[in-house]
Amino acid sequence: MKKVLLFISAFVPMYICFLVNLIVELINDNLHFNVVNTIMLVTLILLIVIGVVGLVYNMHDGSTFNEIKVVSKKNVTDQHFLNYFSLFVLLALTFDLSKICYICVLIIILMFIGIVYVKNSIFYVNPFLNILGYSFYDIEYIDVDGARKETRVFFRGKLNLNEKYYLSETNRNLIFLKKSIR
Repeated sequence: MKKVLLFISAFVPMYICFLVNLIVELINDNLHFNVVNTIMLVTLILLIVIGVVGLVYNMHDGSTFNEIKVVSKKNVTDQHFLNYFSLFVLLALTFDLSKICYICVLIIILMFIGIVYVKNSIFYVNPFLNILGYSFYDIEYIDVDGARKETRVFFRGKLNLNEKYYLSETNRNLIFLKKSIR
């Protein structure tokens, strides 16, 4: 279930674009409230709420944090973000969600992407996290036992080498690095 929630959260920016489009069209009287538009409005709001709650749930799922020292880093956010963002633009500009045929196509596209996303655990491709200020890093670190390890992490802020950080070890869906534990 956590993986599905992470998939839904990755598309929150796109849901917001669709919602804004739908609301603007309704305000300008280009669309009218009917069954399809009402269902889309409610569905988009639910997807946004589920995506935000799902991301927060995954970020704060009771993970324990272990102290580490980062010895090398490589910001790889740009390698993943633009590909996903272009998908948002393509879908948001070309789909008319007041037509059932477009809704069906959108659902099929999201199902295909969801299968790949969940099956391959590509949770690091999450533009919503990038918009919230997180960057994605490949890091090498030394743990408290002196062992040298590598992983991929999300971090918010400036990541400095040879400083103490805390790594979430129990959340396998997303790994976060924190400067301090709250």
